[in-house]
Amino acid sequence: MYDIDKIYIDGQFVTPRATETADLHNPSTEEKIGTVRLGSVEDAREAVAAAKRAFPTFSRTTKAERIEILKRLNAAVASRVTDLTEAMALEYGAPQTFTRFAIPHAASSFLTIENVLENYDFERQIGRARVVMQPSGVAAAITPWNSNIGFITSKLATAIAAGSTIVIKPSEMSALQTQILTECLHEAGLPKGAFNIVNGLGNVVGAELSRHPDVAKVTFTGSTAVGREIMRNAAETFKRVTLELGGKGPNIILDDANLDATIPAVLRMGLINSGQACIAGTRILVPKHRINEVLRRLKQEIETFKVGAPDDPDAMIGPMVSQKQYDRVQSYIELGTREGASLLTGGLGRPAGMDRGWFTKPTIFTDVDNQMRIAREEIFGPVLSVIPYRDEDEAVSIANDTQYGLQAYLHGTDSARMQALADRLECGRVVVNGAPHEPLAPFGGFKQSGIGREYGVFGLEAFLEPKAVIAS
Repeated sequence: MYDIDKIYIDGQFVTPRATETADLHNPSTEEKIGTVRLGSVEDAREAVAAAKRAFPTFSRTTKAERIEILKRLNAAVASRVTDLTEAMALEYGAPQTFTRFAIPHAASSFLTIENVLENYDFERQIGRARVVMQPSGVAAAITPWNSNIGFITSKLATAIAAGSTIVIKPSEMSALQTQILTECLHEAGLPKGAFNIVNGLGNVVGAELSRHPDVAKVTFTGSTAVGREIMRNAAETFKRVTLELGGKGPNIILDDANLDATIPAVLRMGLINSGQACIAGTRILVPKHRINEVLRRLKQEIETFKVGAPDDPDAMIGPMVSQKQYDRVQSYIELGTREGASLLTGGLGRPAGMDRGWFTKPTIFTDVDNQMRIAREEIFGPVLSVIPYRDEDEAVSIANDTQYGLQAYLHGTDSARMQALADRLECGRVVVNGAPHEPLAPFGGFKQSGIGREYGVFGLEAFLEPKAVIAS
């Protein structure tokens, strides 16, 4: 049993002031594997105070000094990739197809932003003004459970590159992963108070960080509902806010698509991270005249997406993170049938042969109208909806008919046509033919998928404020 009883404030591991704990579970077995002691409002305030004390000195570090820090952070995290992978598998249930990308990507976050920093000019001349980009102040980061390690490293890396100090509130459901990662970050030897990590509930620690007057910047990844509350709290002191929220991505199969390549890509994009991903392409848009062919191929291909625990190297879909999340996904599968959609594959309950663990059947609905709740609400599980369209204009109309606008997918053979279509989609990113992740490109959403951008120069400047010095 793991007993996570420390948080990280002012360069050291300390015991939270509060005594409340939360249980940790292995989602593949439903067994309790430990507890985490939760931070309090007082702990959050102490962490902010430490970051505030460190900010004047840290904000004046040179580009070369921050580059060196980022290199040390990368080395520290990279040295424990195996430990971090095992923790993510145990505590989150992520299949190896996900951890093989997620953990090395988390370590590389520091080198990616280091590359941006090396080429970034913090001063530029604009007319008679010398414009200086300076860190906005103490930052707070609130991160979710569905890729805990990567969200922490990417937000921390960007804050460090900008010269900001930071307080991080990770998901309490990811405490084991956070503990090992914090040990890595501590080994990198940053100045005291440069980063602080406080486990705790969102409505306690997260709420305090989003309203604390000494926090100048909040970056949050999570649900649209929580993002809305953070924005309300932040408005009181006009904090700078970056919100990366929910999604209901369109996964558009064009009429010229080669289905041999397209169908596997569509399902990979729709079922990424076991469906527990805001970027998942969960609405599969299909030309009406190809619907029968596509449905046949989807049903055939999804049979190759094995559901299993992380110790199964062939598993591509893991368990839902918790009983609550499992119940949520099951309720949407039940809702889909009540709304009149038809099951192509999957349905209620666990996959055959599985009698424990929060595993759910990969499910595809057909006969779906874009006004159904299963087509409009973020389910956050391996549940996909197939929606037919007449022509290109209707495909764009359906794709954009959503409150979300995070990431969309296009599949076809005419590159110029897809580039033109991408320009018509109301979302922050468009992925063409399953192209790999680009860490330097901006990431964030339109509409209720968020505000602001992360990654690359756009992400760096979200932690900076421009100051104009005008001389005669």
